[in-house]
Amino acid sequence: MFRVPTPLTTSAWPLGRRLNWVGAFRRLVATRQDDLIEAMQADIAKPRFEGLVGDVAPLLAACAWVEKHGARILKPRRLPGGGVLSTATRGIVTRAPLGRVAIIATWNYPVQLLGIEMVQAIAAGNRVTVKPSENSPRSQTLLLDLALEAGRQTQMPDGWLTRTDASREAGASLLRDNAFDHVVFTGSTSVGRAIAETLAPRLVSSTLELSGRDSAFVLDDADPELAADAIWNGITMNAGQTCMAPRRALVDEKVYAEFVRRLMARAGAARPLPLVNERAAGEIHALALQAHEQGCRSLSGVVEPPVADAQGIRRLIRPMVFADCPRNASLIEGRHFGPLLAVVRVRDLEDALTLHDGVDQVLTTAVFTKDPSRVDAFRERLRSTIVTVNDCLLPTAHASVGLSGHGASGWGVTKGEEGLLAMTRPLYTTTTSPLLRFSMSTVTPAIEQGMAKFVRWWFGGTRVRETPRATTDTRSASTQTQPHEPLPLESSLGR
Repeated sequence: MFRVPTPLTTSAWPLGRRLNWVGAFRRLVATRQDDLIEAMQADIAKPRFEGLVGDVAPLLAACAWVEKHGARILKPRRLPGGGVLSTATRGIVTRAPLGRVAIIATWNYPVQLLGIEMVQAIAAGNRVTVKPSENSPRSQTLLLDLALEAGRQTQMPDGWLTRTDASREAGASLLRDNAFDHVVFTGSTSVGRAIAETLAPRLVSSTLELSGRDSAFVLDDADPELAADAIWNGITMNAGQTCMAPRRALVDEKVYAEFVRRLMARAGAARPLPLVNERAAGEIHALALQAHEQGCRSLSGVVEPPVADAQGIRRLIRPMVFADCPRNASLIEGRHFGPLLAVVRVRDLEDALTLHDGVDQVLTTAVFTKDPSRVDAFRERLRSTIVTVNDCLLPTAHASVGLSGHGASGWGVTKGEEGLLAMTRPLYTTTTSPLLRFSMSTVTPAIEQGMAKFVRWWFGGTRVRETPRATTDTRSASTQTQPHEPLPLESSLGR
């Protein structure tokens, strides 16, 4: 039975040496990138170039980013002033690791996603156990071999990085038979919900990166060719098996005909793409048939069944785009994981937003417009963590961009600064000067009355923090109302 080793403190492997491990891991991944790409081809038939730009390169960029910024993000930080009532107290916040972290890996981006989650968890000081996906055992086994080799090069303490086998049974026993302080899972909403239910009785925290059912907005001033090219790339990259890929295009009626014409040329020339297995290809074909029956129009003119690949596995399916979709078509719901797209004609932006409001899983929303400032007016209504303007998918590989769902798309953050901080917990240390320390034992009625008057004056008057307005006021800055010191509560809420 697999057991988690006894916890170690980060003093056994300090931050500088952990960042050295990140560098060693980066160099090994770069050196063995061809082997990793070949392993992904063997696991999930991922094309070589997609393996490079969708998995290896983003992981390498994330490693370099952590090496450059990790020490700054994780270093101790002085707390801002606590207000007049805390003049005798100074505070610092340090970052402590969560402890023992389990990572249950996914298969669709087997090198990028597992690699980044592992790098951030280890750089933050956690001991990590990885359960590879049963669909990508070769690529993730090799990735873990490289991580362990980097550990040997940088004197990683024994047991800091461990792994289970890639079987489905190993995932179930991992959480049942072991105690973890945090669990990271990337995958389907149904499995994520089951994991949350398993962890809830023990109050174990988790990061759940679950699927999205996102929209692409093509506004009335969009470039139809740009939108068609980017959205087509979004639904065909990784054979559409991307949690952030658009499931529907909400296209303003002013550019609808031209957008559909540009997509039709791409759909007509499309070749079959390999999905992860026969079941996945069968589900996509069944949904495409249903879309046709419900009145959606296939832009390629056909609805082709899956065909066999060189190994005889019937998992090759042609990407399909359906236009003129009725509002009640099942395809619009976006509950699929493959190269299908519903194109919906909308009257205006509000009509598009109303349709998008009905989506319960959002991660990344794409907006196409010649005026990016328009997004400011409705960004928050989209509810997604990432909004890409005039592109799909590829901008999310930016090393500083975090990924986070909410609701049915999960919770917690991976990637970027917020993802690194999410692998830690804050520790606050306050130091009080004995000379200025306030003693409750010395309070007299006169002191109490004076303190009450002072608090009423200090906090209840007009001395409040104001955001300067962009006006034509010509008074000098010295004559403006100055903000008061932050309240203790204000300091505790801000990061």
